[in-house]
Amino acid sequence: MTPLRIWLLAAIAVQFSCFADVTKLPSERRKVLQDALRFHEILTVTNLPASVVALCADQNRRLAEPGQQWEPTDVIRDPKLPRKRLIWAAKGGDYYVIHYESGGRGHGYHVLVVQLENGHEKQSFLWHAVGEQLKDYKGFLEAVRQNKLHDELDYAR
Repeated sequence: MTPLRIWLLAAIAVQFSCFADVTKLPSERRKVLQDALRFHEILTVTNLPASVVALCADQNRRLAEPGQQWEPTDVIRDPKLPRKRLIWAAKGGDYYVIHYESGGRGHGYHVLVVQLENGHEKQSFLWHAVGEQLKDYKGFLEAVRQNKLHDELDYAR
């Protein structure tokens, strides 16, 4: 096989691997999340339960508000700033969907799905994925539908 053919096969394989299915989101959870009318946006960290914030906060238990300053790189200029920042969150019944970004060596966009049964403070972690920045909850649903979120590896939150 010529080097050109090997290179073409490798390029095609990489393209297909970039479109991985959302594999670990159970169908019954997906069905609940797809009911967009059930969910309303939460635009501040302070309006999220502390137990939910704890799952996506940095090692110092901080999560910046949307639009606030934070440390997006691994070069720490101000140690008082959080290393993660909320983009948006949504609540539907006892489900929370949190979209946030994390800084460091590899900047990333995360989606976390959590359930707080009957309003209790104890949460159940349901699902975590990474991908591109999503504008809002409808953008999240579209990304799930188009398999643009990756959950096949155990990504650091």
